[in-house]
Amino acid sequence: MITQILEDALFAAIAAIGFAAISRPPRRAYLYCAAIAAIGHSTRFILMTPGIGLHIVAATFIASAIIGMLAVFLSPVARIPAETCFFPALLPMIPGVYAYKTFGGMAMCLLNSSEPAFGHYMYLFTSNGLTCLFILTAMVTGATLPVFIFKHISFRATRLQ
Repeated sequence: MITQILEDALFAAIAAIGFAAISRPPRRAYLYCAAIAAIGHSTRFILMTPGIGLHIVAATFIASAIIGMLAVFLSPVARIPAETCFFPALLPMIPGVYAYKTFGGMAMCLLNSSEPAFGHYMYLFTSNGLTCLFILTAMVTGATLPVFIFKHISFRATRLQ
């Protein structure tokens, strides 16, 4: 189990560095983005294990809130805006499989004329689509709440002390 958690954290960190590179933050930000992504993504992984068993939406909200909190509290140390840290850290949690299955279900709805098949694919379309939507909502809400709650810390990150 520990190797799976570490593997999850490593791949999330690598993905976050890649996503951070696209927006070209200062070099000092890469380590923070990687660490925050590793902690956040592995938190979601742990929360979804059979022992705890949280649904992906709830686990994503909690992990995103942790990402937001870490970004807010580490941004003054790194002297970069919190958003520079948490945007790349959130991107590895984008629900790509659910989005793919949503559009697959939609396409199959259009291609099937029998009512039972259409009903099945409509179920897949709506189930995956709603899951994808709620995961994205949980990510945005969880990550931005700490920025607003701790705005006195968040907004002083780039100001001279």
